[in-house]
Amino acid sequence: PSSDCVMAEQLCLSDSTCNATYRTLENCALAKTRLLSLDHDSRVRCLNAELDLGNSSLLHCKCHRRMKRQEHCLRIFWTVHSSMTDGYLNLETSPYENSANEEHWKTDYNKLAALVSGKNCSQLAGDATNPCLRATHICNLSKKCFRLRTDYASTCTKGAASEDVCDRRKCHRGLRNFFEKVPEDFTKRILFCPCQDEFCGERRRKTIVPDCSFQYNTKPNCLWLLDSCLEDHICKSRLADFQQNCQPVDMSPDGCSLHNHAACLQAYMGMIGTPMTPNYVSNSSVEVSLWCTCENSGNQKEKCDQILSMFESNKCL
Repeated sequence: PSSDCVMAEQLCLSDSTCNATYRTLENCALAKTRLLSLDHDSRVRCLNAELDLGNSSLLHCKCHRRMKRQEHCLRIFWTVHSSMTDGYLNLETSPYENSANEEHWKTDYNKLAALVSGKNCSQLAGDATNPCLRATHICNLSKKCFRLRTDYASTCTKGAASEDVCDRRKCHRGLRNFFEKVPEDFTKRILFCPCQDEFCGERRRKTIVPDCSFQYNTKPNCLWLLDSCLEDHICKSRLADFQQNCQPVDMSPDGCSLHNHAACLQAYMGMIGTPMTPNYVSNSSVEVSLWCTCENSGNQKEKCDQILSMFESNKCL
């Protein structure tokens, strides 16, 4: 099994040869972060340093979605694999451990759902016809789900009633906390609840608090959105995870190249709370998109369309 990158880094730093190679890679990654163009010799040195790691556990390490030092772990992964970002949208190796190998939390969702069903119907009017409302009521019975949902909702709605601009960064962090720390039994049902009418659809679309976390006053170009994502270790990692798990294939029964639609949905949830946060486009459909446009993309129009189509016309998703 792949080792944790934080542990792998500690092992490497205790070995003088590995330590020297890793420090070279850190300089290479730093130059890329600062958008410094490397000369030919520097590029060769960086590629050789990556090759020199050979069978080091650093080269094969992964991170976990719910780990405490996630950002540090992801920084290590991209330090070692910085050459992967040379190509455009060349992020098809996820830094995350396969979800099948991760511990799945035992949740009390079904027990809480039974409690909701047993309550007076008049208290929960609309439950039967609004699965999104029902999923929210069940979340409210779980202390963790209620607390983290309330946290991000209050952060993401601050300034909504005035001319103040909401703190998008804090809002995104709150959303990520919710989707990372609350068991998927709750988060998936809130986000993917099936709707028959627009009232339900509106609640589903507003799960992501679109006015703060999703929409800007004007739609930015999708290439700008991608650049913002690649500058952020978490967003870049979630995008790589999404590209790996949501590769569409026409001949596959579920439309996914890895034949794992559940992994694609999990990767999609991972994009929420990043600069490339997706959302439902309306109250009356299940179509999703990024909040961006490909108008005025010039000779990069094809690349821009590729970014948008990952969400808008992805058969796997």
